Amino acid sequence: MGSAADGSFPCLRRRVGDDRQFLHPGPPARCDLKKGDPNRCMGRSRGGLTTKIHALVDGRGLPIQLHLSEGQASDCKQADPLLGAVPEGSTFLADKAYDSDAIRARITAQGGFANIPAKRNRRQGFVFSTFLYRYRNLIERFFGKLKHARGLATRYDKRADNFLAAIKLFSARLWINAYESTA
Repeated sequence: MGSAADGSFPCLRRRVGDDRQFLHPGPPARCDLKKGDPNRCMGRSRGGLTTKIHALVDGRGLPIQLHLSEGQASDCKQADPLLGAVPEGSTFLADKAYDSDAIRARITAQGGFANIPAKRNRRQGFVFSTFLYRYRNLIERFFGKLKHARGLATRYDKRADNFLAAIKLFSARLWINAYESTA
């Protein structure tokens, strides 16, 4: 009978972590992408991995411009792609997350009116119409319609370009339905 030191009692041997170099060759069981991969647009927040959809809709609630960002990214910094599609002389309705001097200045330079409620920490007040702000429900209704598509609501697509393409396909469907109802 051998001693425990020579390994004759396997249950008493000290277990060593399996580094998979020789025992089990093959690909690793999990193959996650690197953190911060720009093709994912996935960001960490308190709720887990999230993606923000930034959308610009017209007066009928139909999408004009769409943009994706990570969940923890600031909304003010993501507004540039949307502001390029704002028609001149129009009213821009947005929530408090888009309240910044740069956004207000750009909309004013385009001849428009920024109807954005001021953040709580603002010292300077701005002209704000609660009557016009009621029409912001158009963007909320667009996101409500977007959630009817199960694949979009749960984001099955790993890559941001595939996810954005699916959102644009759904948006095209909304445009076609609106065109058919008016024709």
